Amino acid sequence: MTINVALAGAGAFGIKHLDAIAQIDGARVVSVVGRTLEPTRDVAERYGIDHVTTDLAESLARDDVDAVVLATPTQLHAEQATACLEAGKHVEVEIPLCDSLADGRRVAETQERTGLVAMVGHTRRFNPSHQWIHRRVSDGEFAIQQMDVQTYFFRRTNTNALGQPRSWTDHLLWHHAAHTVDLFAYQTQSPIVDAHAMQGPIHPELGIAMDMSIQLRAETGAICTLSLSFNNDGPFGTFFRYIGDTGTYVARYDDLVDGRDEPIDVSGVDVSTNGIELQDREFFAAITEGREPNSSVAQVLPCYEVLDRLERQLAG
Repeated sequence: MTINVALAGAGAFGIKHLDAIAQIDGARVVSVVGRTLEPTRDVAERYGIDHVTTDLAESLARDDVDAVVLATPTQLHAEQATACLEAGKHVEVEIPLCDSLADGRRVAETQERTGLVAMVGHTRRFNPSHQWIHRRVSDGEFAIQQMDVQTYFFRRTNTNALGQPRSWTDHLLWHHAAHTVDLFAYQTQSPIVDAHAMQGPIHPELGIAMDMSIQLRAETGAICTLSLSFNNDGPFGTFFRYIGDTGTYVARYDDLVDGRDEPIDVSGVDVSTNGIELQDREFFAAITEGREPNSSVAQVLPCYEVLDRLERQLAG
């Protein structure tokens, strides 16, 4: 069985998905949707994809499209995910699922009604580094006491991961914090029972807070401290320190070291060391096997409930 895929969003993360899908047997991209035609056509030509459009509805109307990967601006995710499901297409939407809880719940309700696979790109669940930790927790070999997380970028102008101008504004809470809020509950295997947030000044042009601090507590008693910044002039990305009862570990994307910075080999954790590829593999496997995927809309919705609580705190 070959799953035919439409990719919506041919920017920095869309290209990561194209590279990942090229490594997966049984899946092929047959349509690319972009905001402007010429750059989208250039990407499609590079990957040998014939159909190019600026209208997602055109791709959804194609009989040869089975599933859609959405790597579009955050503000479009929930609406587009719902449209895909309503059109009878399985959907994987890049993180975040939504930028309001009501929209996220609407996607969850549509998925339940249609019975299609709807998955969110919470990539940290799939990175080999975090998988290694998750297995130790599941096997009773490691209990997380604290997670200390730094999410740092230098984005005083509206640019994407490739340094190109963005047509939309990113958000520390609904996008970048979503990774850690979901991962903390997933890794501790415990719901979040307490959450607090503070934010710095609002940027006069971008209209968002450029710095934020979030504190979480799981039902197990484990705590998480998350620092986020678009002002950090230095190495960018997210760095996770796991402090537990039998060790300390630091995860940097797909790499893992112990508390003394000694590397831990995670090459045998899964069939790839690329988190995006593993995420996409799970999406296609869930479709083929007719099951709920890891990081389904239903599984990650509690994360967005916490983000909603934090947003209301900050607004108050």
